[in-house]
Amino acid sequence: MRLNRILLSSALVVVALVIQVSVLARLHLPGAVPDLLLLTVLGLAMVYGHVGGALVGFGAGLLADLAPPADHAAGRYALVLCVTGYFAGLIKPESGRLKSATGPMAVVVAAAVGSTLLYAGVGALVGDTAARHVGLTGLLFSAALYDLLLAPFVVPGIMWLARRADNDPLADSGPAAKAGDISTGWLSSGTGLRIGSQRGGLGALKAKARTRSGRVGRIKGVKRL
Repeated sequence: MRLNRILLSSALVVVALVIQVSVLARLHLPGAVPDLLLLTVLGLAMVYGHVGGALVGFGAGLLADLAPPADHAAGRYALVLCVTGYFAGLIKPESGRLKSATGPMAVVVAAAVGSTLLYAGVGALVGDTAARHVGLTGLLFSAALYDLLLAPFVVPGIMWLARRADNDPLADSGPAAKAGDISTGWLSSGTGLRIGSQRGGLGALKAKARTRSGRVGRIKGVKRL
């Protein structure tokens, strides 16, 4: 990974971990805890691709394993986020532009459910049966719900920062493009960029029609003379 990616990823992961441990974990919500660290890894993976997503996920998970008040074996969450980041990076389009909110939302739900199952599965292998006592079904539902509600406020900003750090032209195409490609795309079935392009296309067609009508008028005027 390039130096700017490493610096940005490290800063975002540390901030996400601090907020999750000091704020989200103390909300005492029923079921799971909103996983801000997971959403950060997903946002970076959908910009950096599967290799970058796996590396970011491993580093973020290892930091979470070592940071207090972690009470599980080191490397457990690193494995979970490494696998999650790899598969999330596979949906990165060739153009880098996500044209629909359906894909990212599906990734968030799948990552929340998959990471919970994988974490519980690895825990069962090492003798940790806490998930059985809490209730795995409730954990899966609450994890997917909390992460899906939090995702529109986290993932678009993460993706925009990652593109800016990479000097991606998609992040430098003006405020309307930023909102259309990321923020609006999360909150609607299509993106604002697509709508904007359609509006631009209609405007161009109208301009062409006016030009053609003007030419026809001039030709008719010449014939009348």
